[in-house]
Amino acid sequence: MDDDMLSDQRELVDRIEAAGWDVTDLELSAYDSPWSDEDDPEATVTITARKPYDNETAETSGDTGEDGDDENPFRLK
Repeated sequence: MDDDMLSDQRELVDRIEAAGWDVTDLELSAYDSPWSDEDDPEATVTITARKPYDNETAETSGDTGEDGDDENPFRLK
């Protein structure tokens, strides 16, 4: 795999982490483009990240974080 691709991947992760996100999964795929006649490889980066929010933020959005009166059928109790 090209060192430039890995360097770019690291830069993307650094930016996401600097914004307060925790990277939980990362996939880098390198391939030759089927849409281009050039011999230069391309890459796709898939990043999964999570960011916890404190209860104060949830309260301002109307979500108290409590399961009391929530009738959401998709919420696990």
